[in-house]
Amino acid sequence: MRDSSRLSRRAVLGLAAAAPLAAAAPASASASASAATVIGGERLGRSGVQVSGASGLPKKLTARAWLVADHESGEVLAAYNAHRRLAPASTLKMLFADTVLKKFERAERHTVTADDLLGIPAGSSLVGVQAGTTYTVEQLWLGVFLRSGNDAVHVLSHMNGGVAETVAQMQAKAEDLQALDTHVVSPDGFDHKGQLSSAYDLTLFARHGLADADFRDYCATRTADFPAGRKKTFQIQNTDRLLTGAWGMETYDGLIGVKNGYTSHAGNTFTGAATRGGRTLLVTVMHPKSGGNGVYEETAKLLDWGFAHAASARSVGTLVDPISEGGAPATATPSAAAAKPAAGARASTAGGHSSWGLVGGAGGAVALLAGGALALRGRRRRTAAGAEAKTKTEAKTKTEAGTRAKAGTRAGTRAGTRAKTGKEPGAGEANGRDRR
Repeated sequence: MRDSSRLSRRAVLGLAAAAPLAAAAPASASASASAATVIGGERLGRSGVQVSGASGLPKKLTARAWLVADHESGEVLAAYNAHRRLAPASTLKMLFADTVLKKFERAERHTVTADDLLGIPAGSSLVGVQAGTTYTVEQLWLGVFLRSGNDAVHVLSHMNGGVAETVAQMQAKAEDLQALDTHVVSPDGFDHKGQLSSAYDLTLFARHGLADADFRDYCATRTADFPAGRKKTFQIQNTDRLLTGAWGMETYDGLIGVKNGYTSHAGNTFTGAATRGGRTLLVTVMHPKSGGNGVYEETAKLLDWGFAHAASARSVGTLVDPISEGGAPATATPSAAAAKPAAGARASTAGGHSSWGLVGGAGGAVALLAGGALALRGRRRRTAAGAEAKTKTEAKTKTEAGTRAKAGTRAGTRAGTRAKTGKEPGAGEANGRDRR
């Protein structure tokens, strides 16, 4: 008992020493608050719907993340889980175009080799590029934008120095655009472990791309003739159903692109842009529950809302400018945390650099100091009470005492096992469910 008391006193003294150290670190508070800055604004780091000054958002939206923004000003008019990191599918090809499009002239010609087509993932969408056939750069980009052709992406990547080099350039481009939710594994957006982006980042890619005339021209093209070899061609059609009206969708009035995507892992993703009344809006929708036309229907609803309420909606964030174009660098929180309500609370301190957390830490240390002293007194009282109980117990038969002790041991073992596993019926199934 004496050794235990000395250890408790040492712990109490240690807490007493820690209290003034916790209170004496305001510089750390500023650094921590700075690290909590959310790209585009604090509200975009919160989970749930973010909107201000306007009502009437579409009901029954099922997407896991979406965003509505003004193309010209960059103001985010409404958002839902803007920085949530999700698999982007072929919408990542917008970043590929942002990175590689200006590297080659449209009229430049390239004869495809077998090596150019190596490494294309099985199950990829293809436009029909053939080894031995010569294509213009323009034709290859039409294959990328209209048919989401991974074969065209790989040919352009090899022209650009190889797939690995292109991936590195795309990651660097994402960082320049301040799309810090994005992790690039392949240039085509096909399912790969760790390949992620967000509604916010995809909208940045679209906004940057639409500033380029070639990008804008390619994503707005509905049909084109594509080489089939031996001087023959076949027609390809854009897979953007809001642009073409395919598969039972009505074309969206004023739509100018941009890119859709689908994989079995990512589900449907789409970033669309439309112009009405001199205003261009951008909408990104990621992973709606409904398949088929669902991603287009939810995009159209959000575009309708944006055009109807853009004048009254107040900004809940902004699409930041690229660092290379004068944008102020910012530090983003990890997006997995930003998607949770707690991240919004952390981000909200970024502007004020509050030292409340440190004051609370010092107060906590003082509280622990007092609590340690009380715990020590309580332990002594329990020890005295235990000794008295032991004396009374010895008056009873040893058999009864042994039986009770044995039963208590078994019960304690069972309780300890339950506490250790923490398992209740169904908990394992719930915890193991995919929550992407």
